[in-house]
Amino acid sequence: MKIEIGTTMCCAYLKETQIDDDSGVFINIKRMKIPIKVFIFLFSFCLFAGAHNKLGPVETKTIPFGDKKESIKSRTFTNLDNVENGYYIISNVYKNKAYLKKEVKSLRKKGIDAKYLFNSNNNLHYLYIDRHINWDDAYKACETKLNGTYHKNLWVMIVENDNSYFQTKEKSPNNKLIKRADDYFNKMWYEEAAELYEQALYGNKEFQTIDILKKAGDAHYFNTNMERAYYWYNILFEKYEDSLSADVIFKYAHTLKGAGKYGRAKRLMKLYDKMPKTNGKTKRGVSKKERVVVLDNIMNQADLYEIKNLAINSRYAEFSPMFYNEDEVVFTSSKDSSVYSTNLYKQNQQPYLDLYTAKLNKESYELRNAIKFSRKINTKYHEASVTFSPDNKTMYFTRNNYKKKLKRDKKGVNNLKIYMSKKLNGEWLEAVEVPFNSDEYSTGHPALSPDGKKLYFVSDMPGSIGMTDIFVVDVLEDGLFSEPKNLGPKVNTERREMFPFINNEKLYFSSNGHPGLGGLDIFEVTLDKENGFKELKNIGAPVNGVKDDFSYIVDEKTQKGFFASNRAGGKGDDDIYSFKRLIPEEIEENAIAGVVTELITGDVMPKAMVTLLDENNIKLKEIIVEDNGSFIFEDLNGNTKYTIATKKEGYDDEEIDVSTRQNEVVNVDLTLRKLKELILVEEGIKKLKTDMIFFNFDKFNIRKDAAIELDKLVDVMNEHQDMVIKIESHTDSYGDSAYNKYLSDKRAKSSRDYLIQKGISSDRIESAIGYGEERLLNECDDGVPCSREKHKQNRRSEFIIVKM
Repeated sequence: MKIEIGTTMCCAYLKETQIDDDSGVFINIKRMKIPIKVFIFLFSFCLFAGAHNKLGPVETKTIPFGDKKESIKSRTFTNLDNVENGYYIISNVYKNKAYLKKEVKSLRKKGIDAKYLFNSNNNLHYLYIDRHINWDDAYKACETKLNGTYHKNLWVMIVENDNSYFQTKEKSPNNKLIKRADDYFNKMWYEEAAELYEQALYGNKEFQTIDILKKAGDAHYFNTNMERAYYWYNILFEKYEDSLSADVIFKYAHTLKGAGKYGRAKRLMKLYDKMPKTNGKTKRGVSKKERVVVLDNIMNQADLYEIKNLAINSRYAEFSPMFYNEDEVVFTSSKDSSVYSTNLYKQNQQPYLDLYTAKLNKESYELRNAIKFSRKINTKYHEASVTFSPDNKTMYFTRNNYKKKLKRDKKGVNNLKIYMSKKLNGEWLEAVEVPFNSDEYSTGHPALSPDGKKLYFVSDMPGSIGMTDIFVVDVLEDGLFSEPKNLGPKVNTERREMFPFINNEKLYFSSNGHPGLGGLDIFEVTLDKENGFKELKNIGAPVNGVKDDFSYIVDEKTQKGFFASNRAGGKGDDDIYSFKRLIPEEIEENAIAGVVTELITGDVMPKAMVTLLDENNIKLKEIIVEDNGSFIFEDLNGNTKYTIATKKEGYDDEEIDVSTRQNEVVNVDLTLRKLKELILVEEGIKKLKTDMIFFNFDKFNIRKDAAIELDKLVDVMNEHQDMVIKIESHTDSYGDSAYNKYLSDKRAKSSRDYLIQKGISSDRIESAIGYGEERLLNECDDGVPCSREKHKQNRRSEFIIVKM
């Protein structure tokens, strides 16, 4: 007999309950017996709670599963503080937050984006693994068990908050500020929104909810005020660490880099890499090695550039310079030369962007006498980011979606579009749209190839990998273009790629998705006509810094150019800087560099000892790593094999072989493991775990590789002075079994003698016994054909902890 509990879901035992025909007691789906009187009490309690509390009624929805019918149960909740309306897929309910956090961490390791919400009416935490805005999607998620990723029971929490409840509850006048700030935020007027969030949150901790803190951080983040974004993200992380999405973790890590906190940023990026992404877009994986080494490589570029802030910069924004004619540069600025300027862009309270042109001094690379570009091109809204054809008779630029009035998409957003204009008799004609524009997405930041046959641009159109990607089209005859093609994951990430510039050798662009110093960083990638793009490279400091660095252009012949940045020390918002790239003297640079980190946490390991050995194991150099964990061995022979040995007290020694390459710096990833991690339990037996200690066939002497492993045991036993072990040695099945037992016993005693020779007291080794072929690890017994490698696995010694 099956009883459907259609009135409540507050008791986990009653989710699906039936009567045991033999015992007469109720049994839930986990076969947990419940006495009838307990069942009646729980059932009555839940009925009472459903009738008298704010928890709301329960609704059971019956859903067909093939020929049988099962129920996906649901329950409606009202008046939950700081919880958005929707359908939450609940996997469990907790009172103890410690158990809750443990389960959240476990699910996230499995790739499930687990979060939780708190119900202050019953002081319970609800762990949910998905959320939807309509019942059909919630039903499908439960029906498929999240596409087979979750295998336990689920139910649906329907949250239907009454807005009037919150309006009566929050009577503080600051609530009006939050509402106004939200309105500005939704319109993307981020500067005004940020100011109001600051006012509302100042001294009012009751407003520090996930949503408000996130918006306060986002408003500053999208307005590139990384200091204040970091301030609010930091509070958000400290209060709601286990409930934050991957997107918030990424932005928080980004602001940490902007604040110079690279160690913590790196740890957060490791967490971000493990978190499931909810936007369904492809994520470009970044290796641990790249994360660890990249900052040092970026900072090492500092001596390669001379940079200078330009005289044309104002207190407003100047950016996106572009070469024009032989001695001009066209750039974007929000300065307005009119006497009375009241037409301000709401997102940053600056005048709208226009195109300007200035004279270029080719010696000093200074820009002078800036004036507005053509009246046919500049309008009362935004114009920016221009590129010119090789003959300077065709231009492409970015403008708001604007014809007499601003056009908006279905969400009310005014997108950007690329426009094209032709020059006739020295005058620019009325601009027209390119055909791959749309009212439903943005296109912008055009960049023509030197031959004018390819147009690169930025868009968030369908098919994008991230928030904005770089695309390319072929420029055909008669004003036609090929279909846009995404440049792919070598260039584009799940974040933003912007401001492309292309010459005959390289593509330059800005990104906040590739590893960098913070904000937008400038990257270069070499073009290969046959194989596409080669390895991506961050161009490094001082061009890149902790703020936004972008719109980089360069003359490859002179190695001079311009870029824009909102770094500290500028004249205004975004400033244009000139640079000269210094050509270093050609020298042979054969080196090995790297960073030493802890295996589990990824933390850098300062003061570790790193030794360079040649092929004959002769010590060549020895250094103590820097505070940031980095080291470098320079002036080495090219194409030569070396050994790197790493030591630090309390950690297992590490050795790796590495070969240099001609005139290159080879980066290596060194990790150290704490000695206590060599102690583990296998099948209930506590052992000292090392790599296998092997013996040569028919021999019992200690090999060099075995000595390295035995030295690790010596270190652990020295650290744990009360540890007592026993040694068991084993052979393969070759030869006579009696002889094998004799041989293994000799091997066990050889291991014991080595440990004693290294200073371990003999009374700390309880026994050293050989078992011959009695305990094979595999099927390779007498008469069974096996490879040499499989037989080798059976020749081993094991170290079992008797006392500790």
